[in-house]
Amino acid sequence: MSDWKLRLARLEDADAMPAIERAASALFKTDPELADLDPDDVWEADELRRLIRKGHCLVALVDGEMAGFLASEPFRRELHIWEMDVAPQYQRHGIGAGLLRGCQIDARNSGFKALTLTTFRDLPWNAPFYARLGFEEVTALDAHPRLTGELANEIDNGLPAERRCAMICFLD
Repeated sequence: MSDWKLRLARLEDADAMPAIERAASALFKTDPELADLDPDDVWEADELRRLIRKGHCLVALVDGEMAGFLASEPFRRELHIWEMDVAPQYQRHGIGAGLLRGCQIDARNSGFKALTLTTFRDLPWNAPFYARLGFEEVTALDAHPRLTGELANEIDNGLPAERRCAMICFLD
């Protein structure tokens, strides 16, 4: 499958995004330590509309149907990726990488100096995937208090500290 396209997200797209996130999160069930994650703990449409209004969220479409999305938010000179999901039936077709590359282009063209995110360090579709696309783990977290705070929030919400990391992709 190579017939998909990207575009900026529209406010009405927010209604379909939680279902895609919920479906994509089923992959976490394959990891015994993460099998208890709440599949309904997803972004609400209103929260996503708030991010969409900031102008840097993307959707991937296959034959007019939303196949995936990337939700991001500006923080000074960085664009933070809060969520990226691809519906299971469209996974492993380059859509996730396309969303990420589209985000990199948008961020660079908008004058951001870096992309940031938090993710699982050890899951193949998390940190290793992002590393292949130019991200590196932030090891000096004291220099990134916003990311340190986000990781702390995730740990407070029950995610395993030893498996979480922050990543950054510097834009030239």
